[in-house]
Amino acid sequence: MVQSVAPPGMIDLGPGYLDPALLPVRELAGAYARAFDEFGPAALAYGENRGPEPLREALAARSGTDAGHVLVTAGSSQGLHLLAVTLGRPGDVVLAEPLSYDFGLRILTDHGLRVRTVESDRDGPVPGALTEAARRFRGRGQRVAFAYLIPAHRNPTGVTVPEERRRTLVREAAEAGVPIVEDDAYAGLRYDGPPEPPSLHALAGRRGVARLGTFAKTLAPGLRLGWIEAEPSLVARCAGAGWADSGGGFNHLAALAVAGFLADGGYDRHLGRLVGELRARRDALTGALGVAAPHGGFFVWLPADDGAGAGAGAGRAVRERAAEAGVSVADGARFGAAGAGAVRAAFSFHPPHVLAEAGRRLAAARPAPARLDAGSTTR
Repeated sequence: MVQSVAPPGMIDLGPGYLDPALLPVRELAGAYARAFDEFGPAALAYGENRGPEPLREALAARSGTDAGHVLVTAGSSQGLHLLAVTLGRPGDVVLAEPLSYDFGLRILTDHGLRVRTVESDRDGPVPGALTEAARRFRGRGQRVAFAYLIPAHRNPTGVTVPEERRRTLVREAAEAGVPIVEDDAYAGLRYDGPPEPPSLHALAGRRGVARLGTFAKTLAPGLRLGWIEAEPSLVARCAGAGWADSGGGFNHLAALAVAGFLADGGYDRHLGRLVGELRARRDALTGALGVAAPHGGFFVWLPADDGAGAGAGAGRAVRERAAEAGVSVADGARFGAAGAGAVRAAFSFHPPHVLAEAGRRLAAARPAPARLDAGSTTR
């Protein structure tokens, strides 16, 4: 078993998985072969603590920085783990949005960090919210470790924070002395609308913001390959920990293979195809549901409809009716109390004709046609 599998006859829109048919198996096999040809036995050795230089340089070039700002990780989850233990200590407060990535929050709480939400609207934390929250918790004698934010195609809502709000967040966090951990897992997966805004890391001048990246959503989750972009001093702190001295860099071989895949243009060719495939899948699901399409990411967010009543009971009823119709969706309450009554549907795993059928069934399971935006940003 490599990932959860829905029962026969059930169309599962719950997990945010890529369809195996979209994974570039042959291309990656070639990339691994070329890594062995180029590096020989060194490809199987312990790697440099920060990750192999070819990948760090390639990632830095794509972000307009240098390799000293990059640490290769075993996926973005491990990157979040590293930042949690480096920036925080048990009992510290982490500021987050009311709806956020549930497994990311679990990584934080597993380390004894206390996640507390800040006032937000659909565009993210409202102006002044980070400053007010930091002042409030510090006034109670609590240390604020950092803010955990997902500004691009946020899981679960699909919303992208607009540039002006991003600039406000970066400025407020710097003034309040609150570092930001930016989870940018869906960067590059934009299907239409205005251009994707610059990352918080870039807007901050690469100071005070640690950006998490991953190849799990754009290439293959089984690679277990991601990275952190941060100030060189923070990269050095993470790379100088005992885990690195003991075992060297993470996923050294995968990192070398992907570095070559980036260098020869294979990754960008694959990404172009992937964006087209996911756009078609998004359109199939949102068209059948009759909701606005998110500009990117993997998910459609369906809030509790006005006619359904709010609260967990409404969401449970929708999920139960959907299951009776052969469709499984994620409980919105998984992502925060603000998600009670909502459901999240992923369009990344199934082909368009299956998603169209799932959308028709799910639309019928909801008590009234969706009238709220399913996650698009300003148009």
